[in-house]
Amino acid sequence: MWGRADRAVKLLGRNIPSVLRMTEGVDPKISRRLCVKPQQDLQTKSRSASGVPGYRPTPWERRFLLWAGHYKKAEDIPETVSLDTVRAAQTTLRVKFSYVMIALTIVGCITMVIRGKQAVKRHESLTNINLEKKAKLREESASAKP
Repeated sequence: MWGRADRAVKLLGRNIPSVLRMTEGVDPKISRRLCVKPQQDLQTKSRSASGVPGYRPTPWERRFLLWAGHYKKAEDIPETVSLDTVRAAQTTLRVKFSYVMIALTIVGCITMVIRGKQAVKRHESLTNINLEKKAKLREESASAKP
């Protein structure tokens, strides 16, 4: 199939970029030249060749380490920690924050249900409130017109 398309392009004399052109004799399902990524250094920036951690956390990251429970006191945090430790603390705090947000959402929903039921007992509804406001505005506009 691709061979026919290649021949058609050559016959038409179109200039196709090399990225889009298929190489001859290569199955398009196997050709992965666009998917190949260069090999990256396996060492992370947070560790030197000897494996000693070497990342200096910022004051906020120090707080994250405390709040996440990685260290008990601010004095316990060393000058340099591994970047993996800081990332783990941030992930832990993200999860805790999402749990807090879920709990607040549930509390807010329950509060709105309770307030809605109380409003029904008082025979209040948005329709009644809106009609009262419109009636009040009509009265004001009628009294303003002498």
